[in-house]
Amino acid sequence: MPETPHQWHCRQHILEMRTRPLVMGILNVTPDSFSDGGKHLHQHDALEAARRMIADGADILDIGGESSRPGSQPISLDEELQRVIPVVERISAESPIPISVDTTKPEVARQALQAGACIINDITALRDPAMVAVARDFQAGVALMHMQGTPATMQQNPQYEDVVTEVRGFLESRLHDLIHAGIAWERMVIDPGIGFGKTIDHNLRLLAELPQFLRLNRPVLLGVSRKGFIGTILQRSMAERLAGSLAVAAMAVTQQSAQILRVHDVAATRDVVVLLSTIRQAAPNPGT
Repeated sequence: MPETPHQWHCRQHILEMRTRPLVMGILNVTPDSFSDGGKHLHQHDALEAARRMIADGADILDIGGESSRPGSQPISLDEELQRVIPVVERISAESPIPISVDTTKPEVARQALQAGACIINDITALRDPAMVAVARDFQAGVALMHMQGTPATMQQNPQYEDVVTEVRGFLESRLHDLIHAGIAWERMVIDPGIGFGKTIDHNLRLLAELPQFLRLNRPVLLGVSRKGFIGTILQRSMAERLAGSLAVAAMAVTQQSAQILRVHDVAATRDVVVLLSTIRQAAPNPGT
C-alpha cells in the first residue's frame, strides 16, 4: 500500500492526520437535506448545533446552505448566502476550529472565506473556473468530489464500466488540472462521492477498494453518514443508521483508507476513531 499522506494545508491551518483520521461535523443550514433538513435552518439552532459538535470533538465543521440530496434543486445565490455567511461569521468569531463551506457557488465560497472559512468542499470538484480562482486567491483547502450527473439527476440509472477505475481516474485528472491552474497539491483532498450518482453495488465496491484511492497521494475524505445504502442493507430508518455509519467509519480506520470522516454524529464517530487508532498504534512495529 502506498504511504498515506498526512497533511492538508487550508489557509492558516495545517491539518494533521498522522495519528488518526479527522472528524468533520456536518452542519446543514437547509430545510431539505436528507438527514437533518430543517433542524438547523434558523441561525440560533445552527449555532447551537455547531457548538455541540465542537464540544464533542469535531476537528472541522462543514457548513452548507444548499441540499445535494438526490432529486434536490438548486437555490438562489442570495438565499444560500443568507443561510451560510452569518453562521460562518459567528462560529469563526467564537472558535478557531477550521470551517469548511459546502457549496458549488464561487461567490458563496468567496464570502465564506472572507468570513473565516478555510476550506471549499465542492461536490463538482471545482469544475467552475471561477471557483478555481477563489480557491487559488484565498489559498483555501479544497475537497474534490466525484459525482455522476447533478443532484437532481444523479440517481437516475447511474452506470459505469468499472466504478473504481472511473472514479479514481476522474479524481486524478482533477488533481492534475488544478495543479496546472495554480492550486497547490497539499491543499487538495479527494472524495469518491459515495451515494452521488452510484447504486448500492457501486458504493460497496468503492468502499471495499477504498485503499486504491491512496495511490493518488492525497488524503481521502469519506462521507457515508446515515446514507441510503446503509438504510437499505440494514432495513433501518434514518434515525436508526448510527451503528451502520460507525461500522463503515471503523472499516476506514482499520484499513487506514480514509483520513477525514464527514459525519452527523461527531461524538460517537470520534470515540470509534480515537479508540481504534490508539489500538493500532499499540501494535508492535513489524520492522522492530
